[in-house]
Amino acid sequence: MRQVLDTVWQRRGTSWLWDEEARNTVCAAGEVWSLRQFLLAAVPNGSGWPEELPSNQGRTLVVAGLEGSLDLLAPDQGEVWLGDTIKRAILSFQDEWGGDGALIFWMPQGDKRLSVLPTTDAVSWLCEAPHRGNQLDFGRLLWGEANEYPQEILLREGARAAGLFHLRIT
Repeated sequence: MRQVLDTVWQRRGTSWLWDEEARNTVCAAGEVWSLRQFLLAAVPNGSGWPEELPSNQGRTLVVAGLEGSLDLLAPDQGEVWLGDTIKRAILSFQDEWGGDGALIFWMPQGDKRLSVLPTTDAVSWLCEAPHRGNQLDFGRLLWGEANEYPQEILLREGARAAGLFHLRIT
């Protein structure tokens, strides 16, 4: 998988972040939105997107709760919800902010739960109890298996990945 050392993920695109140091570079704890707030902003007649994003000098929205929500769903329900509701909300954010805002999903256990198949760069979500052993085809559901596009976020040369970054989901 390609890697990004640049800070572009802090200003544009969609990321799934699990490194606390990386998260702290873009937001304070009180600026993190709940998944519920995010989904309400994305639906017609919902709360709508803010005029300015809450973090990183108005350039970033950090959302927590995706991990826990996926764990509450059976794998088949999780696939439908991820590929429909979550993807639609991401697309809504992209439509509103274009290249002027970053959407980051804070996933503290993401390094253990997102699995990248080295031969194809396909990304899977590893389900937890009571559905341990099952996987969701994360990449196919969110970015249609355009596996050449997601990149591992590195904070410095030689560091472990801090998350995954995708410039634009279609």
